[in-house]
Amino acid sequence: MTVPTRIIVGTMVRDGYIYGIGFLAVALVLGWLTGIWAWAILPIALAAFFLWFFRDPPRQIPSGEGVVVSPGDGKVTETVRIETPDGPRQRISIFLSVFNVHVNRAPIGGVLTRVVYSKGLYLNAMNPASAERNEQNAATIRGEGADAGFEVTFKQIAGLIARRIVFNHKEGERLERGQRVGLIKFGSRVDVIVPAEAVLGVKVGDKVKGGSSLLAAMPERPRA
Repeated sequence: MTVPTRIIVGTMVRDGYIYGIGFLAVALVLGWLTGIWAWAILPIALAAFFLWFFRDPPRQIPSGEGVVVSPGDGKVTETVRIETPDGPRQRISIFLSVFNVHVNRAPIGGVLTRVVYSKGLYLNAMNPASAERNEQNAATIRGEGADAGFEVTFKQIAGLIARRIVFNHKEGERLERGQRVGLIKFGSRVDVIVPAEAVLGVKVGDKVKGGSSLLAAMPERPRA
């Protein structure tokens, strides 16, 4: 399926500047106090890592009708039908390694109707049990505009070494498809729960990019 796109310009998560500048300062202090500049190599390397890790590159956001985009970068590890209190749904699970961009984006445009944060364990994000037992933040968006008529829930799930989930929005706010909404620090997982009738655009093993990769699309609605 080919749809028009719009570009969201890249930047860097604030944490990247905090960690990066902090370790560069440590490197300068070590070199200046000891006169042994080789000791500065490790903090400089750490500064470079954090500046790279918290990158937020530009993305082309699909603008087709009823399109669900990936909320994060990573590898699709599962696509499965599930039962929920609201009926059958489909769940797409995406594993984010430490090498992926960790900025999360809204999968559809609409109103944020529910946000639930749950404390939990830190099982390996590849473990299916992590979907229910790990620390996580679940956000549900009721579609508006091109995404009217359906809801999507996406979960930010902490992984084995992740210890902080960031979500920057509250219930009642309106989000655009592909809009930055938060991040999960270090290894993690995102689950996307779409309607049962959605047509999936990915399979297990596919690599996806947050905001730009098409995960699913709703069937075309009959025109009056």
